Amino acid sequence: MTEANKTTKEFKGKYVTAVGRRKNAVAQVRMYKTGTGVIIVNNQPLEKYFPTPDLWQIVKKPIILAGLENKIDLSLVVKGGGKIGQAVAASHGVSRSLLANDKEIKPLLKVEKLLTRDSRRKERKKPGLKKARRAPQWSKR
Repeated sequence: MTEANKTTKEFKGKYVTAVGRRKNAVAQVRMYKTGTGVIIVNNQPLEKYFPTPDLWQIVKKPIILAGLENKIDLSLVVKGGGKIGQAVAASHGVSRSLLANDKEIKPLLKVEKLLTRDSRRKERKKPGLKKARRAPQWSKR
């Protein structure tokens, strides 16, 4: 057995799929209805893939609100963007999978704005400017 396979867990049973997005990050989520609270991200444990507890909390927030911390297993595949964008995309995907499984938790997730896709993008650079809005330094002489 390779080193990578030792950290992963083989999930079995029925699952619900969902996709979450943020900026360029995309998260594909599989929520297994029976489980022990294990979260695997790109074949690594959540704590290993996302380096800080703040990012762990972002991913786990919808699960905690639904009260399913130790009742479901999650398998996530995240691509693109940075770690924060990936964590928010994962949270969005987890929220959608929870909603697909149980429609009654929609008010809880909606109040926390976990079902809304954050559509903000980086603004494009304009000609004659250094960045999207940053003008070159002005010189009197």
